[in-house]
Amino acid sequence: MSVLKDRHVVQKRRHYLPSDFEITSWKSVESFFQELEARTIESGAQLRHWLRDRSELEAALSEELGWRYIHMTCDTNNPEKQKRFHDFVEHIEPKVAPCANRLDRKLLNSPFAHELEEEAFQVLLRNVKKDCNLYRDSNIELNMRIQMEQQQYGAVVGGMTVMIGGIEKTLPQASDLLQSTDRAVRESTYRQIMERRAADSDRLDELFSSLITMRHNLAVNANCQDYREYMFLALGRFDYSIDDCYRFHEAVAEVVVPMMDKIRARRKKRLGLQQLRPWDLAVDELGREPLRPFHSVKELVDKAITTFGDIDPYFAECLFTMNSIGHLDLDSRKGKAPGGYNYPLDETGIPFIFMNATSSLRDLTTLMHEGGHAVHSFLTRDLELTFFKHPPSEVAELASMSMEFLSMDYWHHFFDAYDLRRARRQLLEQVFETLPWVATVDKFQHWIYSHPDHQPQERTAAWRDIFGQFDGDVVDWTGLEHYRDLMWQKQLHIFEVPFYYIEYGIAQLGAVAIWKNYRERPREAMRCYKEALSKGYTMPIGKIYEAAGIRFDFSVDYIQELIDFLWEELERDDA
Repeated sequence: MSVLKDRHVVQKRRHYLPSDFEITSWKSVESFFQELEARTIESGAQLRHWLRDRSELEAALSEELGWRYIHMTCDTNNPEKQKRFHDFVEHIEPKVAPCANRLDRKLLNSPFAHELEEEAFQVLLRNVKKDCNLYRDSNIELNMRIQMEQQQYGAVVGGMTVMIGGIEKTLPQASDLLQSTDRAVRESTYRQIMERRAADSDRLDELFSSLITMRHNLAVNANCQDYREYMFLALGRFDYSIDDCYRFHEAVAEVVVPMMDKIRARRKKRLGLQQLRPWDLAVDELGREPLRPFHSVKELVDKAITTFGDIDPYFAECLFTMNSIGHLDLDSRKGKAPGGYNYPLDETGIPFIFMNATSSLRDLTTLMHEGGHAVHSFLTRDLELTFFKHPPSEVAELASMSMEFLSMDYWHHFFDAYDLRRARRQLLEQVFETLPWVATVDKFQHWIYSHPDHQPQERTAAWRDIFGQFDGDVVDWTGLEHYRDLMWQKQLHIFEVPFYYIEYGIAQLGAVAIWKNYRERPREAMRCYKEALSKGYTMPIGKIYEAAGIRFDFSVDYIQELIDFLWEELERDDA
């Protein structure tokens, strides 16, 4: 089985660059930028050809950086892998930036740019204009320093371990014990994890303060009021505003938080507790042992491929191809960076999935999520330009979050009928936890970057206030306030990909809408889902959501409609 039916499955598809070309240094790529900049363009057809050649060069650079990042995160203790990544960031990317800017201006100034009439090229041109407006030579070195600095987060957190029962465990491995039916075990584990985080909290606080200063300077250099304004431009948020984000926060507080409290109150009652504590949120509320959907990474992969095949045979072929060529690294181990990701590799078009599996339900949903990203990469691999293959996060996360719901109806490969209901319920309940957390993290970042001169203690106070707006009234934090105050430090995005978080909330709503359509009209919903994903970034976000058969809308009324549907499904699966 292979999604690519010929022998060129992993070969680089080049027309402009030599087939044996390798990126070893800036010198190895400089001449191609020089040729593109000097080339005479005398027609619209030649401009398109020039764009394709530039795109091929961008894809090669992107894939080289991708592999260096992948290798580094898979083994954060390897100094050579760290060095290779840092060499690219320090010695290649800073040289690429001014060249790319000159090519952008060459495109915008071309007398033939008006012939690029298709909507896809209009989307490209508006992004190029935005990039030109933000570009500053003075930010090249600063961007490099920011990238280098923020990678320290993964090294710090990736090295965190705790000793439990005489065995050293990574934090993801230890977190599985929070599902233990023994409350004393849960509490002890929770406190050990949080104490380990607290041990490095000052270090992470200092790192973040340094990042805030550099990011604010980056924004000021680009004539932006603050880093928030800068990032809204840099992320290409043409389809919604800062005020829309605040409306999202308010809608979540009004509609979702009360439902989250209902779920937590029921949990408290079923567990027979006087106080629901943070270590009581993951255990089964009826005292059943934690779900174990698989016992080995091989079993996880094999069953995931079968599950994807039940949704759509093409999806299974995608995952099978990745597995067969070693593009999956799924187990949790010491020295491996935290989290999970799907890294699109633009030349081969075959992405790489990274995660930290420990045999939990969370691991299953993570692979379904990252598998959704992977399918998205496959569906866009043959689009004309590299730019078209990278839709904004609101679309990318729609692909992945929808796959969690779509796959859920086929989790019988992992569970018997009884445990399947439990698993479904846990995933649905998680939505009621995810949306408030997304609102918390996003609103916190709005505060952070609109108050760039704040002190760490002010940051803690702001986090405490914002966290309280979305945490509801059921969980008792008495005596644990110091743990609560540093919870923001566990969110990788705050350190490494700032402002990349509300996309999860927007896409979560979209995913519920797609699943709702799938329940009502499965064939049509699946057709729309694949059609929307195959568009890549060839149209604005709203039109891509429309192609998916849903609305790009996070108003109170729309969120209420989707939450009502989700609640009905949750009640149907109640144990």
